[in-house]
Amino acid sequence: MLTAELFGSTAAIGYGLAAIGPGIGVGLVFAAYIQSTARQPESSRLTLPFVWIGFAVIEALALLGIAFGFIWQGTGL
Repeated sequence: MLTAELFGSTAAIGYGLAAIGPGIGVGLVFAAYIQSTARQPESSRLTLPFVWIGFAVIEALALLGIAFGFIWQGTGL
């Protein structure tokens, strides 16, 4: 019977997979802004702050993902 051993950090793999979600989220936020501005150009000044708030929240969640990866790296989970 062959057994494989895993050496190294699986936290890097976990964060790499977790980065897919924020990447898609940022794309959706800016796509929605571009579409709404194309439909109603005069509302672009009103909706731009919401774009940056959404972008900041998505990126904060991505940073939490990498922080938890480093935290759980030492616990052996």
